[in-house]
Amino acid sequence: MSYPKCRTGKLLRHKGYSSIDSTFKASRDSSSLAYNEGLAAKFLLCMTPLPVTQRSSLSDPSFSLLLKLGAGDQGTGWMTENVSAASVSNWLRLPYIEPSLLAVLLTVSVVVGGGGASEATPTQQSAQCRDLGVTRVGVVRVYQGEVGRLGCPIFHDLSVSSYSLFWYRVQPGQVLGQPVNLSLPGHRISAESEWLWFEPAVAEDAGRYVCALRNGTLCVKMGVRLEVLPRPSNVCVTEAAADPHHVKVPLEEDKTLHCPDIQEYRLSHKDPYVRWFHKCNVIPARHPDREVKKNTLTIYSMLEMYQGNYTCVVTYQSGGRELNFTRVITVRAVSSSRLNKTPIIYNPDRDQVYMVKLGAAARLDCRALVYDVEGDPRVWWEVDGRRLEQLADQRITNEDSYEEDDLLDRTMKTVLVIQKFSSPDLQREYTCHAQNSRGNATQRAKLKPQAHCAHTPSVQLGCGLGAVLVLVLILFVVYRVFRLELLLLYRAHCGPDASDTDGKEYDVYISYARNSEEEQFVLLTLRRVLENELGYKVFIFERDSLPGGTITDDTLSCLGRSRCLMVVLSPRYMVQGTQALLELKAGLDSMAQAGDLRVILVQYQPLARDGWVRELRRARLALAVVRWKGEKSSDVSSRFWKQLQLELPRALTVKDAHEEKWTMRKELLP
Repeated sequence: MSYPKCRTGKLLRHKGYSSIDSTFKASRDSSSLAYNEGLAAKFLLCMTPLPVTQRSSLSDPSFSLLLKLGAGDQGTGWMTENVSAASVSNWLRLPYIEPSLLAVLLTVSVVVGGGGASEATPTQQSAQCRDLGVTRVGVVRVYQGEVGRLGCPIFHDLSVSSYSLFWYRVQPGQVLGQPVNLSLPGHRISAESEWLWFEPAVAEDAGRYVCALRNGTLCVKMGVRLEVLPRPSNVCVTEAAADPHHVKVPLEEDKTLHCPDIQEYRLSHKDPYVRWFHKCNVIPARHPDREVKKNTLTIYSMLEMYQGNYTCVVTYQSGGRELNFTRVITVRAVSSSRLNKTPIIYNPDRDQVYMVKLGAAARLDCRALVYDVEGDPRVWWEVDGRRLEQLADQRITNEDSYEEDDLLDRTMKTVLVIQKFSSPDLQREYTCHAQNSRGNATQRAKLKPQAHCAHTPSVQLGCGLGAVLVLVLILFVVYRVFRLELLLLYRAHCGPDASDTDGKEYDVYISYARNSEEEQFVLLTLRRVLENELGYKVFIFERDSLPGGTITDDTLSCLGRSRCLMVVLSPRYMVQGTQALLELKAGLDSMAQAGDLRVILVQYQPLARDGWVRELRRARLALAVVRWKGEKSSDVSSRFWKQLQLELPRALTVKDAHEEKWTMRKELLP
């Protein structure tokens, strides 16, 4: 390729450069900024005699670079394209280009491209800067009322000795930025070096800021965003506005925590006041395992209970004002560094044999405990001493995964997958490797082909036992689900019937608190279902007792003629001196002494245990309680009525009960 003749052509040939690219490669290897400036200047001066059309026709990438960095087609101003060191490096097909050389290229390109401009306002100067966009570092967050700062992302990319730094703020909905007001009362916003300080930050400070580096010929700018968060009223916060710092402390070892940014912030000569919190609980100055010393917190013996977020609130004086900021450190406990943390291979072990099937996919697990994460731990398979990436066999692949425990010890796993496993694959050597910063471990896998299954007696026996086990499991599930129904079915056909031999007249004596709600439940629900649906003979004192006798004598007499006492429990039932309590005590005494009376507890309304009388507390240990659940229990087929039938004695069928009533009526009629 022939280059156009220019004043620097001889110099380039004299230096032995065969192309423009080699010129820049040599400048990259030189540590002298002046040497880089000289080469760049000669390179650009070489291009100045060419018209734009002739320049654009050249195919060398170095010439197209000048068109990107220079004055544009008209030669009257900056182009709007963003340029960075990485993009220039890509254009020159170089792996790297010095930032100082980038600055020189940009500077000289302005000179070549078309001269200086008239003096502009700060807003116009910001618009003329080459915009590098918004930093990828992320949004800077700060709590309202606390000290915060913004850093210029490109401050260290250029040689700042010959540049001035300016800060602009871009209002919402606007493109151009206005200079940041640094003359607020108390100098609340100030600039120092590459930092823009907010002492303190207020809600109105949130938004997009732009830092611009400029000299007489160059201007580059980049944006950064500030977010001001409302701070909770509490002294301590569990989440910091800035990203939390993460610290790992080995168990039973010591660690000193330093409050982040305390050295970088502009503190006064007097030591700041630092308050430390653990999960927002104040840490005392002296503690057996933790101690606060000035600005630091020392953990003498790390325990798992000391994990979590540590908050430090820094308060200091500056310019006659009391300022503060908050930082959060997340502490995690890890396993002790005193342990031997060389990798441990779980699979394959020495006695493990992988069963493989010919013609199918084989999967071999390599699983190992590698402990640390920072030491770049690895787990991999080797086949015949070579890694998978070195094999030409496309049938062999791997699947990687890992898991971590509470102490961040990592267990890594890689699965070797061999598609269409064949007989020659059995002759190959498969080795599992594990490695971390403490050492490495290896284990060879043993493979064995699966035998074809035959119908041997042992297989038949296993199938028979399996069928029996499945049948037993099905019967167990059926019993658990239909237990009440099965018990009622058994009692209906095989259960004893004592109604003909015990001489009792009534099946159930119902005892309840005498008030409208309980009476309605007993008369309209219990009595109706027990007599009409289930065929029981029910005794209710107010309905069935004869007038003229004393309550005590009649109660004892009627209980003696009943097979069981049904107690309807409610908060009103436990009132001392009532007939309901008399019936309960008489029933419990009859059950304990004669044993011919059964007591059933029906909980109609919830009861507090402290409201139970002494007799009921004792009887509760041996008695079953059937709970009424409102509308869910109103249906006769509900679980409530089935449980109640199991507790009650066996009753006559509804047909038999009606026949017995009709017989009694005929006997009473003349």
